[in-house]
Amino acid sequence: MQYKIKKFRDGQVTATIVEEGSLQVYLRGNSYEDLFMAASIKEAWDAHHTLDKTVTATLTLYCLIGQRSDRRFHEKESFDLKVIARFINSMGFDQVALLHPHSAISLALIENAVQIDHFKYVQQTYIHIGSPVLVSPDAGAYKTTHTIAERLGADLIPSNKVRVDGKPVISIQGNVKDRECLIVDDMADGGRTFKYLAEALKQQGATKVFLYVTHAQFNYGFDELKESIDHIYCTNSYREIEDAYVTQYDVVKITL
Repeated sequence: MQYKIKKFRDGQVTATIVEEGSLQVYLRGNSYEDLFMAASIKEAWDAHHTLDKTVTATLTLYCLIGQRSDRRFHEKESFDLKVIARFINSMGFDQVALLHPHSAISLALIENAVQIDHFKYVQQTYIHIGSPVLVSPDAGAYKTTHTIAERLGADLIPSNKVRVDGKPVISIQGNVKDRECLIVDDMADGGRTFKYLAEALKQQGATKVFLYVTHAQFNYGFDELKESIDHIYCTNSYREIEDAYVTQYDVVKITL
């Protein structure tokens, strides 16, 4: 099935179906505009396929907006992921595929959600570096990184960050002396936490420190990372990064 998108000068988006059949929509999903675009495409498709049960509609989102807002952080604050999930659910897709969601809450809130495994990108990174020790950046990432380490047959060292008098203190629970390290996480909004962790690893004798994140936003702190992290590996799920310091894996398949 094929469709085309038209954007008006006032920001309105309209979709037109140009070939009938099962629907597959691929979007970065990192903006509200993307979600409204998906809704427009699905509405146009529904108009012609409501009674045809032989066709299905699938939505793939590579970097779900709001996925870190997976709870109500303060009593009077909005639960943003819940709002986003409700909107996605209202579209009525038969399947919604998410690449490496921040937590299982996204999969629970979004109906018919499935996870796209990010393991192969970590595996490519691991092989390219030459079997480094994996490092989980905090307690929240430990379970996922532990699973990856088991699949790779790799060594894993946990780390954690606490604040003492407002300053971050990194604890590393293992020996990294004379070893190359690969920090593995799902997302990088900024880079300060990874910078502090890389500095701590090198202070304890790590020869090199690399970073893998699936969703490389780097809205701030990117240049600071170059002071302590030797190279970054990521996907282009959020945006394209033109920098020799970064190796990006192409995952985005978008047809508009």
